[in-house]
Amino acid sequence: EEARLSAQGVLLGWPEAEGVVCDIGGNSMELAVVSGGKVGRRVSSPLGPFRLQQIKGGTKGILRFIRKVMKSLAADIGTGHDRIYLVGGSWRAIARLDMERRAYPMTVLHEYRMEPAALLETIDWIGKSDLAALRAKTGTSAARMELVPLASLVLRQLVETFAPKEIDVSSYGIREGLLYEQMPERLRMRDPLIEACRYAEKTTARMPGFGKKLFGFLKPLYADATPERLRMVKAACLLHDTTWRAHPDYRAEVCFDNATRANLGGLSHTERVFLGLSLLHRYKNSRAGSRLEPLFALLSDQQINEAEVLGKAMRFGAMFSIKSPEEAGALIWSPDRKDLTLELSPDTKPLFGEVAQARFKSLADSLAATATVRIAEPA
Repeated sequence: EEARLSAQGVLLGWPEAEGVVCDIGGNSMELAVVSGGKVGRRVSSPLGPFRLQQIKGGTKGILRFIRKVMKSLAADIGTGHDRIYLVGGSWRAIARLDMERRAYPMTVLHEYRMEPAALLETIDWIGKSDLAALRAKTGTSAARMELVPLASLVLRQLVETFAPKEIDVSSYGIREGLLYEQMPERLRMRDPLIEACRYAEKTTARMPGFGKKLFGFLKPLYADATPERLRMVKAACLLHDTTWRAHPDYRAEVCFDNATRANLGGLSHTERVFLGLSLLHRYKNSRAGSRLEPLFALLSDQQINEAEVLGKAMRFGAMFSIKSPEEAGALIWSPDRKDLTLELSPDTKPLFGEVAQARFKSLADSLAATATVRIAEPA
């Protein structure tokens, strides 16, 4: 039952999750296979740290017990799974230590992704380190840190037995699984990121509903974009005005902080930073000298440029028309010719003032394109 609920919690944040959910508690460890939005085979084991403390024979005895149980688990659910999703406080503590060892610039644990080889290095590092010092650095409680060495032994054997390509941390577990159980199927399959952004816009933006119009206005810039990129563009448009209450001097950084630290599902760390950086550029032309620069390292140069383009596109579109930018004009993007054209409706021409021109040119510059403005023929 716990395995099923934990797996459903993972599906709440990752509807597309494929692999094995591993939930560790004090006395047990549960495994459940997830695929196609469904929970499949599941099994419970006595591999919780409290239970392992009762095993006789010291570390060698504990390791023999772990290997024996893990072999049985592998026989029950198979080993051909690319991903393992970790649920539980002991796993999160180890993931936080992995961040510390790697000097990772973000401390959000949800959707933190680890490669097997690097995780095994961290487990070795934990075994050689002063746990009290690590606890002080990471803010881990004494009670939790006390269980980390035993949990590390289990995690090492889990990785070596199942040989996943990637290990992901989920902050969603049994509680979220109970919520998932009450949701109708149509709601379960909705995108958790877009739903969260819609709710944020509805409750905090000045003009709820404008994000959808802004997205429609900017779509010509993304005619060849992947579904994943369009998803980020849509999320950014929905969030573009949700921090308007912040002081103008800090609004850009508040946008970034909200995106990178908010309790959002369906969002990798790279996507968090991309979304945050695009929202930063929604309010600010330059990111130079920002205290947030260490986080930019999670993005490639191309991703940084794409986030800047999106931010400047929102910056222009949001002030171009406060009612319906698609009715006021249309963007025409020719990537081969590097030409960005704004076709204004006749009624909009008098409103296309100096600030709008400057923001449109800034958008074109971020695309390394020529900016062209023309008036549409009257209908």
